[in-house]
Amino acid sequence: MDAETDSTRIAETELPAGTDAIDGEITRDTTTPEPVTRRIPPWAPVLIGVASATLGLLPWLITGMRLPLQNLWATEVAPDRYPVVLLPFSQYAITLITALIVTGASIAGIVARATRTRLPRFGTAAILIGVLAVQVIATVQTSSVVDDGLQQRAESTLYLAALIAGTSGVIFVGALLMLLVARAPRAGAVIGLSIAAVAFGPWINGLIVPFGTAATTDLVWLLDITRWIPPVLVGAAIAWGGVDTVGRVAAAAFGLLALWIAPALMTAISSAAGTRVLAGHPAEMLDYGVDVFGMALLIPAIALPPLIVAVTVAVIGLVGRLIVTRRRTAAARAEHLPR
Repeated sequence: MDAETDSTRIAETELPAGTDAIDGEITRDTTTPEPVTRRIPPWAPVLIGVASATLGLLPWLITGMRLPLQNLWATEVAPDRYPVVLLPFSQYAITLITALIVTGASIAGIVARATRTRLPRFGTAAILIGVLAVQVIATVQTSSVVDDGLQQRAESTLYLAALIAGTSGVIFVGALLMLLVARAPRAGAVIGLSIAAVAFGPWINGLIVPFGTAATTDLVWLLDITRWIPPVLVGAAIAWGGVDTVGRVAAAAFGLLALWIAPALMTAISSAAGTRVLAGHPAEMLDYGVDVFGMALLIPAIALPPLIVAVTVAVIGLVGRLIVTRRRTAAARAEHLPR
């Protein structure tokens, strides 16, 4: 009778959280509660996009943002008296403009993918809106300033229209790239990351040697190192994505093709557009660009080293992944073996 009374009293007593009474015995629940994922506030994704796009503009921001020298400017102006603009509109800065926009979008994509379990509903879309807001505002502001200062000639209209069209196209590509990195399966993300890696080369060079300045002897060695950053990043992206499906193999092949073709294409466009004597001869400019593209693409001393580095990094990364996976599998099996 006394035992039943004690059991009843225990059952009726309010127990501490995490404890239970079974057959008169007090037991404690030792299971670890699942961690609660803290959501990012609804207003934060837009700011992430704005910050990412602004960080992408950093190589231009550190120059003071004075408009580059314009061959069609209406008045004679000293370089330090040109107006301040948010993008370096110039035929000599096409590669830099591409790098600024693509890098900003890729930073946003990487952050979005890393935080996707914590983003609120439509968080990725909000990040994209923040990126596009900065880049579109920068394009509109720069276009307006350049339009006000150029000579009233047909060449000026064509020049500005080409820059606006090219920049708009790069913004569109950057938006697609951001969505690939943020939301696509690994194969799609590898494609986006490979493009971002190629654009990161001129971006980091723009930080080391700001646009409009010349590289000093002290910085030459650093530029020799940074030229290997894109192939290392492409190789790392391939290793991260893996090659265990057809889609991932195709993405790896695309990454290597992008590393091979994109720098040659950017060199050709910059060389052709930056040759002032060809400005009034579009056909000759196109021929010159094609010749430069062919040389940059097919000369082994230029094309092969980055590909070799990328493949080497990818192989090392894939082998490392395989070793780690096997060790984890062996450890998991050992835990389930009878003792």
